[in-house]
Amino acid sequence: MSHDPADRLLTIPNALSVLRLLGVPLFLYLLLGPHADGWALVVLVAAGLSDWLDGKIARWLDQTSRLGALLDPAADRLYILATLVAFVVRDIVPWWVAAVLVGRELVVGACLPVLRVRGYGPFEVNYLGKAATFNLLYAFPILLLAQGTSTAAQIARPVAYAFMVWGCALYLWSGVLYLYQFGHALRGRPGVAPV
Repeated sequence: MSHDPADRLLTIPNALSVLRLLGVPLFLYLLLGPHADGWALVVLVAAGLSDWLDGKIARWLDQTSRLGALLDPAADRLYILATLVAFVVRDIVPWWVAAVLVGRELVVGACLPVLRVRGYGPFEVNYLGKAATFNLLYAFPILLLAQGTSTAAQIARPVAYAFMVWGCALYLWSGVLYLYQFGHALRGRPGVAPV
């Protein structure tokens, strides 16, 4: 009896996503415990590289799976949330930035059970959402580099803020588009892929 390839669990991309998830508590510890920003930066960069790599490998080896489609965005969101929490605690970003981004996640997340009850799957990740995540995942390590008074920190600071502002704007706009899809689904119109 053959299985649907989309149901595969043990794949290289899934293993990379699980490793990325396991890096979240390590990243938080490094930032909030010993304030080992250099090592936290290494974890964050490794997470970003594995995020790019697991997608490439999934397509190259034809190892896409339903689990991978859940793990990959979950890891991205956990890194964003963990980084925001740590950065607010460390006074690297203001609390309202974290509140806006987490609020967007909560609003979009609250739509998912309603979609499920109506027989729809989760929102398809749009290009804008991917661009927002890309910007934020670049902003965070550069924000770490921007701490301090060194010349490198002064050069990194405007670049970090630019990525952060664009990432936040795109993240909010992608949330608006998801809510638009949600409205279409509630009215029984196309816009969200059925299960």
